[in-house]
Amino acid sequence: MAVPAKANKGRPVNGVVLLDKPQGLSSNRVLQRVKRLFNASKAGHTGALDPIATGMLPICLGEATKFSQYMLDADKRYQVLAKFGERTTTSDCEGEVVESSASRPTQAQLQQALSDFIGRQKQSPSLYSALKYQGRPLYEYARKGIDVPRKIRDITIYDIKLLSVDGDSARLDVSCSKGTYIRTLIDDLGQQLGCGAHVAELHRSAVAGFEQQPMYSFEQLLSCAGVDQAEFADADLDALDQLLLPCDATLVSLPEYWVDSEVAEGFFHGMPVRHGSLRDGDEYRIKCQADGRFLGTGLVRKGGDIWPKRVVI
Repeated sequence: MAVPAKANKGRPVNGVVLLDKPQGLSSNRVLQRVKRLFNASKAGHTGALDPIATGMLPICLGEATKFSQYMLDADKRYQVLAKFGERTTTSDCEGEVVESSASRPTQAQLQQALSDFIGRQKQSPSLYSALKYQGRPLYEYARKGIDVPRKIRDITIYDIKLLSVDGDSARLDVSCSKGTYIRTLIDDLGQQLGCGAHVAELHRSAVAGFEQQPMYSFEQLLSCAGVDQAEFADADLDALDQLLLPCDATLVSLPEYWVDSEVAEGFFHGMPVRHGSLRDGDEYRIKCQADGRFLGTGLVRKGGDIWPKRVVI
């Protein structure tokens, strides 16, 4: 009796690729395509983008997936096209129009309103939102005049630049903290201006730590690999691997701590980096002096030593 062939589980490739996500696909959909192209055993992203959104989606492969959560706390930068005169159920162009207005803001009014949104603030999703409460979209309650609890987030808008104004639309450049709903920002802006607004286009131009790094469209990855959309089996994996950033690329916010080879070996086996005077609770990137290898992250515990938190295999 023939033994079934084992499914290909992928190779242990490690690193981060910055994908320029296309419009119309979910983040998970493009993640799976990248994983398959790289023939990677593991893959994960660092914070989803809506299907209508494009732009920077850091995808972690292999051991880099252990550190993907650090990017969830990173600041972000977006370019957004806001359309005035229509408020929608989802605060973007895919929702149903629930309010409309013939009023349009002047450039001076828009500049003044934008300045009011800069700084630390609490943001609540719009009542006309697809976010759910007790299993039903908020906009269903809103249409019935029912007010329901909405989760309030503490966010910071660092800057908003007005790039252009064209008729009933304006293009903005927004720098913000984690957890910021750009759709809610634009909906709130439309409400303050008294005309309603929604997101017509959204592009994430940067994630903190990756501002100077190049993004690659999926078509560019295919071209680099020398294959097409239908067949990945003959992909030039060596060429693709040259595009990868190191596993600790997501950890730029953590200070580096360099150790010798003997301490590195102990770190791999669960031994602490002896120091004795570091601040309890601080976290470090541990790297080996001999070859520059990233070993993992360590957390300072009581006593001032750095104990392994996540180790790269």
